[in-house]
Amino acid sequence: MTTEMTNIPEISPAAPLTPPTARKEPKQTPLHGAVLVDDYAWLREKESPEVTAYLEAENAYAEAVTAPLAGLRDELYNEMLSHIKQTDVSVPYREGAWWYYSRTEEGLQYSVYCRKADLENAREQVVLDGNALAVGYAFMAIGDTDVTDDGRWLAYGVDHTGFRQYTLQIKDLSTGEVLEGSVERVGSLVWAADNKTLFYTIEDEEQKRQYQLWRHELGTRHEKNVLVFEELDERFNLAAGRTRDGKFLVMEAASHTTTESRFLAADNPTGGWTLVAEREDEHEYSIDHRNGLWFIRTNDRGRNFRLVTAPVATPGREHWTALLDHRTDVMLEDIDLFARFFVSCERENGLPRLRLWSFTENDRAIESNEIGFPEPVYSASPAINREFDADKFRYAYQSLVTPGSIFESDVATGNSTLLKQTEVPGGFDRELYASERVFASASDGAQVPVSLVYRRDKFAAGKNPLYVYAYGSYGYSLPIGFNANRLSLLDRGVVMAYAHIRGGGDMGKPWHDAGKMLLKRNTFTDFVTVTEYLTAKGYGDPARVAIEGGSAGGLLMGAVTNLKPEIFRVVLSHVPFVDVMNTMLDASLPLTVPEYEEWGNPNEAEYFHYMLSYSPYDNLTAGSYPAILVKTSLNDSQVMYWEPAKYVAKLRTLKSDDKPLLLVTNMEAGHGGASGRYDYLKEIAFDYAFLLRELALV
Repeated sequence: MTTEMTNIPEISPAAPLTPPTARKEPKQTPLHGAVLVDDYAWLREKESPEVTAYLEAENAYAEAVTAPLAGLRDELYNEMLSHIKQTDVSVPYREGAWWYYSRTEEGLQYSVYCRKADLENAREQVVLDGNALAVGYAFMAIGDTDVTDDGRWLAYGVDHTGFRQYTLQIKDLSTGEVLEGSVERVGSLVWAADNKTLFYTIEDEEQKRQYQLWRHELGTRHEKNVLVFEELDERFNLAAGRTRDGKFLVMEAASHTTTESRFLAADNPTGGWTLVAEREDEHEYSIDHRNGLWFIRTNDRGRNFRLVTAPVATPGREHWTALLDHRTDVMLEDIDLFARFFVSCERENGLPRLRLWSFTENDRAIESNEIGFPEPVYSASPAINREFDADKFRYAYQSLVTPGSIFESDVATGNSTLLKQTEVPGGFDRELYASERVFASASDGAQVPVSLVYRRDKFAAGKNPLYVYAYGSYGYSLPIGFNANRLSLLDRGVVMAYAHIRGGGDMGKPWHDAGKMLLKRNTFTDFVTVTEYLTAKGYGDPARVAIEGGSAGGLLMGAVTNLKPEIFRVVLSHVPFVDVMNTMLDASLPLTVPEYEEWGNPNEAEYFHYMLSYSPYDNLTAGSYPAILVKTSLNDSQVMYWEPAKYVAKLRTLKSDDKPLLLVTNMEAGHGGASGRYDYLKEIAFDYAFLLRELALV
């Protein structure tokens, strides 16, 4: 690396910071005829001053190397800020006797959550102020929340470290008083119908698995809380909720591939819970209630799910009656159930669909209409709909060129009304931008969808810098939405592509199946295929390709950089899951055991060798690599900070080029980075400045 700067810490490809392996023995793991050698295992010692010093030195080095970009970072920050309406309010929604909404104020980092009894005349009541909760803390995140039916009591969880470890508090909304006492490590929160009994789940201390359901009664000390249920299978997490009609509490135990639900009448909180259907490997289902029937979304007859009903008194599988059949080409993603209609949330050919079904007088369901969407690629999903006895359905819509919008559909007429579209200040003109959807052919014939956006007047075939983003794990469908921050790249001529690769859920459950376990490498080869297809078709300059991914998408970044480093110019890798073998062999870590169902269990020889074949950390070799920016957070509970730290440390000893390799650690945040909206924007400005320099746009 060539630079004019002085006082740079000695961490560079030419003079790497060598971990003190002479003073610390490398970790060696013999298994299945192989020996994993980990020279950087010492970086797991989070409380070690040596580790802190290492991470801080890397931060100082990254800051020094990017110091010439300080002006560009400020420019990008102000530019992105100019496209945000800093003082704004959300669309109010009705729940019980109140209208709830959130608002932001210029200069404040967090949202303020409020309500009114009457939108026109009533005084605003602050339910929860994120800014007040953040006072004295570098990080703040609100977890689950729930309000009693009478509107008086609020239960909420708050995290002040980024480790996604939430503390339960209960607030009297009539006085603003927060009750004494708290519970640590809570997850789901749900009130019973008596306005005084709260159910909550908690996680175990080591694996961060929600494994117990507890019951608390207002007016009693938390030491008197009652353990209701404990999940012993380490693959499963517990969650608790309530049906939309309010009549039943629901407790769900779920692994990545299997679910099991129990229910309890909401007006009988000390009663016994009833099992719907006993867990069976690879069977997933979810439930909601209407008029004495359970509506059950289930994959018992096919991977893409169907909808059945069953009586409350006899909910078992032998009593299930089909309502919507399984379809091989349509994924039934969810059901929104109301008194007079329901909405089937589906995905077909990679695009979301919202179909409305009305109930007749004799309770037959007939399709009344399907909500239509005008663009070639978009995201559409239910918005907040809390009222069971409704005749209108709210949904959210956005695309790569259309800002986030909330619509309300009249179920009887099928007409939709726009309630609010996110305002984009600063002169945004959607007609300047084009969005497209194309398909890249994988070597086995799979057609991989790609969503594209670019500025029309900046496009020149084969000349533009190309940015490619993907995730491709856990069956997660990559959302295609609007992001005003993206304008800073588009307006400089960058073509942006979003690859819907296998391992995600974009084309239904089989698409996920084709990119997990012993087929995981399809995720990586799909990404390479997409990149090469886009440059071959003139969507980007092959010499100026930037790629980005985070978490499991960071695994993707590491894997494809090892596969074909020569086709990428710059890599942005956020909280990357790159140390696959060491993490998945350590059953004491959060997520490891449950995720055997996504990656495989490396204690079994077949999975061990397959996972070892793509694990980014284990497959680093001497050679030339792209410019790489790796970002992590010290309090990340999903991908521990040491994975990216070890990855960068090892890569420094192997790189033969002079392109930058930077590790940036947020020492006060978690998996999602900074929690405040202005702080987060500064992190994006840092990323974009690095990317623009490496793409020769500055």
